[in-house]
Amino acid sequence: MGGEGTKVFTLTEVSQHSKSKDCWLIIDGKVYDVTKFMDDHPGGDEVLLTSTGKDATDDFEDVGHSSSARAMLDEYYIGEIDLSTIPARTQYTPPKQPQNNQDKSSGFIVKLLKFLVPLLILGVAIGIRFHFHNKSA
Repeated sequence: MGGEGTKVFTLTEVSQHSKSKDCWLIIDGKVYDVTKFMDDHPGGDEVLLTSTGKDATDDFEDVGHSSSARAMLDEYYIGEIDLSTIPARTQYTPPKQPQNNQDKSSGFIVKLLKFLVPLLILGVAIGIRFHFHNKSA
């Protein structure tokens, strides 16, 4: 595979085959026409359809396919992907977090309220009790 006479496809070409009656996948730089396998795929055809139009290697590997499933790929092999047509993987960069010391006063106020509000409720309850206790005496 990959020698002379091997068909080389662009991502655009492969992306045009993204329906249940015409489905191609890219796995490890190889292009597979899995249309005939759609009805037999244990995970259903929807799983395969969500992997079209991109490099599906990670999707394939994440599932943990058996060696027999990997061997089945040979049956559906139709060519290679032109790697220059696949966008480079972008590394996830988390958004910058604001500095923790932006407004310490609001944190202090919240802690103070967590302490004072229960005390205030307790004080009101005690006041009401004494008020009604003194009236009945």
